[in-house]
Amino acid sequence: MEAFISEIINVPNDFIWKYLVYILVGIGLFFTFRFRFIQFRYFIEMFRIVGEKPQGNKGVSSMQAFFISAASRVGTGNLTGVALAIATGGPGAVFWMWIVAIVGMASSFVESTLAQLYKVRSGEDFRGGPAYYMAKGLGARWLGILFAVLITVSFGLIFNAVQSNTISVAFDEAFHVNKTVIAIILAVLTAFIIFGGLKRVVSVSQLIVPVMAGMYILIALYVVIVNITAVPELLVTIVKNAFGLEQIVGGSLGSIIIIGAQRGLFSNEAGMGSAPNAAATAHVSHPAKQGFIQTLGVFFDTFIVCTSTAFIILLYSVTPKGDGIQVTQAALQHHLGGWAPTFIAIAMFLFAFSSVVGNYYYGETNIEFIKTSKTWLNIYRVFVIVMVVYGCLADFQIVWDMANLFMGLLALINLVAILLLSNVAYKIYKDYAAQRKKGLDPVFKAENAPELKHIETWAEEEGTSPERKTAN
Repeated sequence: MEAFISEIINVPNDFIWKYLVYILVGIGLFFTFRFRFIQFRYFIEMFRIVGEKPQGNKGVSSMQAFFISAASRVGTGNLTGVALAIATGGPGAVFWMWIVAIVGMASSFVESTLAQLYKVRSGEDFRGGPAYYMAKGLGARWLGILFAVLITVSFGLIFNAVQSNTISVAFDEAFHVNKTVIAIILAVLTAFIIFGGLKRVVSVSQLIVPVMAGMYILIALYVVIVNITAVPELLVTIVKNAFGLEQIVGGSLGSIIIIGAQRGLFSNEAGMGSAPNAAATAHVSHPAKQGFIQTLGVFFDTFIVCTSTAFIILLYSVTPKGDGIQVTQAALQHHLGGWAPTFIAIAMFLFAFSSVVGNYYYGETNIEFIKTSKTWLNIYRVFVIVMVVYGCLADFQIVWDMANLFMGLLALINLVAILLLSNVAYKIYKDYAAQRKKGLDPVFKAENAPELKHIETWAEEEGTSPERKTAN
């Protein structure tokens, strides 16, 4: 039955991704040139901004918002997704993951800046994202509702099934733990976090993300140093396979590009419209600041964490066999010995569980966009827990096929929206750049952009914004 469902899902999947990869890269290139290679010129600036405190010393800071989005980004895409890309597309898929990330950094700046600009107040916190800027920026609430439904179903339900599926497979491989037991444990932990509200989501994210990512990167660094003499040849292999004559003649180059783009997008989410939901929560003095923060998030996810996994696997085998996380476990066992599968299982639990938490929040903020209702929110929370359980028990392939389909639909809608709103984002960027050129810590004032409508939150904030200070 599940094989039949996968076949049905793959019909629209194949059609969408046949064109989406070129749209994704094309729009990313457009933003890269329009904003004059912003992802490179402001790279150092991103690190300066990430440590800023929230405006008024309350609410969610830039760094906390970064951790919410990182919690969603850093998950199965980094360990399982990269392994799957290499196993099915070869080493060349890694190169196309890098390309999608480079151009995607510019797309991420635009979407997250727009999310900050059109955010709304929710008590002491803020909410926002693509649904909000589609409704307020484009005047298309119907499109915002469509996007809100898709992202709630995809991230809150389907993507969380992907995360729990990977956890159950990893623990079965390392400890031979019954998947039903894992499902129950995950359900209880998930319920505890998601019924605790945004503050608990933030607390868990900023605790888990730095610890799990730091440990994993140190392990990868050790593997690379031990095998340092093989790294130059490995880089040549990646590039040759990305453009190799063998792949062109065999007709597989197109599929390698698509596989790399799929896994890259699933991991770093650039242009998909997910990270802007986290970006909107931050209290910052200028919308562009959070655009830069989320741009840094794409770099961190792909070039640090995903590349770590790719090197671990390819220094073990350029033609690995296995399903996702099992490939990564086998590679680390080769490098580090018998304890490696246990480490990966624990790391995978932290990676994937933080993603469950981050994914849940994306659904919550979009339900709030459609209708503020405690009843609907609680129903959604119950379905999140049900899908976490389902993911633990379901077939590996079907959850990834469903994820690819919804990921493609989200990206298509969001990319069109941010392209239509790119002039607005450009004005915000120019305002930021002009203030930094004067040595100021940029502060956005709605009164200086009277042509921009429906940015009431920024107009409200002007009465409480601190005085400008000369930036260091």
